[in-house]
Amino acid sequence: MSSRFVVRPEFTNLVLSFQHTAFRLETRDRYNEPSEAGAVGEFLRTGHVDHDMLAGWVTQIGARTAHGQRMERVRVVSEPHSDYTRFGLAVAAQNVQAGEDIRYLPRGQAAGLDLPDHDFWLIDSASLLILRFGDDDVLLGADYTTDPTTVVKHCYYRDVARHYAVPWNEYRGRVELPEGP
Repeated sequence: MSSRFVVRPEFTNLVLSFQHTAFRLETRDRYNEPSEAGAVGEFLRTGHVDHDMLAGWVTQIGARTAHGQRMERVRVVSEPHSDYTRFGLAVAAQNVQAGEDIRYLPRGQAAGLDLPDHDFWLIDSASLLILRFGDDDVLLGADYTTDPTTVVKHCYYRDVARHYAVPWNEYRGRVELPEGP
């Protein structure tokens, strides 16, 4: 099976097409998501999190998890944290409260685990979106595949990352996180 490149809105629709599980591995220290730029800037200036920014996504997570579907994410993070990682730790509270399982894996620990250096979404352990970013850290789209060999390899990556990562609430409690400048 070959892969095909997809962009929004098809990319988003594929992520939300999951019936049972959706898993995301995040490996980058920075994401340049245009829809988040204002919220990230405000957080870095004031320490305030704009909860309205993710309201639609959080509602989607809550509805899915209330019906027994699982949404999981592991973030491989550098320590000390990048500005975007600090922002992500702050906004993750909403996602976790809605039922998403977000975990953190320090990059130094991840280095010995043979994890990939690319972000991906694994949908129902049956299809895969390997995310592609531009030099400016903006998401360009994703390579979508259902190739069994590639998907199974990424199921392995998911299992390893989840095993070694720490749940958000535990990680947040053990790291020093300044709330802004």
